[in-house]
Amino acid sequence: MIVFTVNDMTCGHCVGSITKAVKAVDADAQLQIDLPTRRVQIDATQASAAELSAAIENAGYTPVAQTAAQ
Repeated sequence: MIVFTVNDMTCGHCVGSITKAVKAVDADAQLQIDLPTRRVQIDATQASAAELSAAIENAGYTPVAQTAAQ
């Protein structure tokens, strides 16, 4: 499980944009997005954390990688 905090994710459109960006690099990835806490959890099947982070950044957001304990 790869977890990011995306503080500039503020609405449903943001959630859709991030989902689309992640699916573009890993079509089979499972996402759990919690908008109130701005937390994006990704169960990746193909992409690395760096690739997923880059995809989210390219969509216009600022992902911050989190450890599992946070």
